[in-house]
Amino acid sequence: MTHPVPMTEIWRGDFLESWHTGHAVICDAGGDIVQSWGDPSLVVLPRSSSKMIQALPLITSGAADKAGLSTEQLALACASHTGAAIHTDRVQRWLDTLGLSDTALRCGPQEPSDLPARDSLIRADQTPCRYHNNCSGKHAGFLTLAQHLGAGPEYVETDHPVQKAALEAFERVTGETSPGFAIDGCSAPNFASTLHGMARAMAHYAASPEGSAETRLHEAMRLHPDLVAGEGNACTHLMRAMDGRVAIKTGAEGYYIAIIPGKKFGVALKIVDGTTRASECAIAAILVKLGVLEPDHPATRRYMNAPVLNRAGDRTGWIRPAAAMA
Repeated sequence: MTHPVPMTEIWRGDFLESWHTGHAVICDAGGDIVQSWGDPSLVVLPRSSSKMIQALPLITSGAADKAGLSTEQLALACASHTGAAIHTDRVQRWLDTLGLSDTALRCGPQEPSDLPARDSLIRADQTPCRYHNNCSGKHAGFLTLAQHLGAGPEYVETDHPVQKAALEAFERVTGETSPGFAIDGCSAPNFASTLHGMARAMAHYAASPEGSAETRLHEAMRLHPDLVAGEGNACTHLMRAMDGRVAIKTGAEGYYIAIIPGKKFGVALKIVDGTTRASECAIAAILVKLGVLEPDHPATRRYMNAPVLNRAGDRTGWIRPAAAMA
């Protein structure tokens, strides 16, 4: 099957009001497809779902160990955070250890999605900084690698040693030659691959030996789900619900990955219309199907078989996985 399949349904009363289609792949440690929906060969930009790949050279180069990076910093290097104080304070301290300031970051300023942080800026009549950007941890990692390599400050340029290392890592773990890239919201290149390639890469992470760069990164994510995303985010809620046994990561435009070390499986998922509610429901359904997420856990019910409420707080419908996801 090459066409997208229904993955998430929105019900209002007894009426199927909306539905979202997509593609997904589950791979084993050998890179073979265990199950797929839609077109595994579809070429897609993984967006922020690829951050743990972009962070690989930070460790393999020796930069992380030379800088004495903690598991918290490695988690932030893979994060799309909310700009809460637990994120921005750590990024600022990281920049301090590099002898750098906010201006060294090449991601743009971004209003925090964390409401207390946003409201604090408003009350202080301050504008967001670059360290508030949800990708600032990734960029602090890029800067750490750039310093280690003795490279220049324009680390987001495609011909910069940092991005050349990121591309090499991406092609190595996906097992593919990337057909190209686009510039992400944080100004860094984002390399394309097939869904099969990304699922293969995530299975490679899941099956990597203890102490490897890949395992250090997904262990950091699993240890610090609050740093990978933040309160109110599916990545944080669902990783907590799985007690640190699985790493998951969202990407813009309806992308999701999962790294499941206990089964040595990797998952990649793309919702065609780019809707987050659909990708959250679909990834939860796959994790339940694989037996690593409890279907009745309160966190699961926030995204899968979740009630749709009206302004009065009355349930008017449901967000549910489509039959194909069973």
